[in-house]
Amino acid sequence: MAIGIIAEYNPFHNGHFYHLKQIKKMYPNEEIVLVLNGNFTQRGDVSLIDKWKKTTIAKEAGIDLIVELPFPFATQSADFFSYGAITILEKLKVDKFVFGSESDDIDTLTTIAKIQVNNEYFDKLFKLYSKFGENYPTAISKAIYDLTGKQINTPNDLLGVSYIKTIIKNNYKIKPVVIKRKNNYHNNSLDEITSSTAIRKALKEKKDITMSIPSFVNESLNKEKLHFIDEYFNLLKYKIIITKDLSIYQTVDEGLDSLLKKVISKCSSYDELIEMVKSKRYTYNKISRMLLHILIGFTKEEANRMREISYIRILGFNEVGQKYLNKVKKEVEVPILSKFEKNNEMLDLELKSTIIYSIPKGEVSLISEEYRNHLKN
Repeated sequence: MAIGIIAEYNPFHNGHFYHLKQIKKMYPNEEIVLVLNGNFTQRGDVSLIDKWKKTTIAKEAGIDLIVELPFPFATQSADFFSYGAITILEKLKVDKFVFGSESDDIDTLTTIAKIQVNNEYFDKLFKLYSKFGENYPTAISKAIYDLTGKQINTPNDLLGVSYIKTIIKNNYKIKPVVIKRKNNYHNNSLDEITSSTAIRKALKEKKDITMSIPSFVNESLNKEKLHFIDEYFNLLKYKIIITKDLSIYQTVDEGLDSLLKKVISKCSSYDELIEMVKSKRYTYNKISRMLLHILIGFTKEEANRMREISYIRILGFNEVGQKYLNKVKKEVEVPILSKFEKNNEMLDLELKSTIIYSIPKGEVSLISEEYRNHLKN
């Protein structure tokens, strides 16, 4: 039996460490397999540190096998994100998947997931609320409340429902398990256990965050090498100005392309641009993902061609993880890759995203790192 987790570690903090320690208490003799976001995140943000540094931290934290969530899944809405990550764990023969939850109520989350998958009235209600201008998460929450009298509006519970939906829709064998989150997602104050959002804000403001992260993480958070999304704004601005038709890019909805063209010359930062574009219908996160897809050049045509997990890419492992990989690899029906392979459209996109990620800090070594054989760690 192996235990799966899905994370961005942006950055790895005491809450993540608590999560891992709880898993090890619950399943002391099982391998832990992590599906890790790369250099960009599901909210359309940039990772503070690159995926290789995050992999090193994950191994130091006691994770046995780390695999990459490809860019087309890692930077999209919760349902696409969940499908990619859970499918990788299923293909790797992982038995249980453990995630953090605000409610700590797997039965309620499962009931809500089943309603979204099987109840015809859910789709009707969701479309009705969307028609009247509600954004995606609000429309979902209101439809669920109408059918069940239950409310979920916290990010990890909403994401948890997407995970469970993936399992139900695809008849996967993997079993979801929840661990109660110990911090408030919306709390921006630093504490021993606090959110990644609060830590990123503190790092941007050059505040001391040592109380909120394990000691082995501190060295990797070199203040001069941290990546923040505003560092990419000039690249994005140039891309928006020179691109004749922005609607070719993934998540650029009708009307948003012309709005971006209209306001881009008036903006001097990512946040300013998002504030000028977002609305009741289009959330901050949705706009952020859209801008990231423009920045990377991820088109709707590419997204349509990259809807399935066609390989599993290894980022790192320890001795336990290597043994587990050797045990299951003959049963895995997609290629298991340890390095970049040519003529693979999804990997080509991954490489392109790494090149763009490396530009502000001039980290050309990250490009050659894509080609290194990580089975020789």
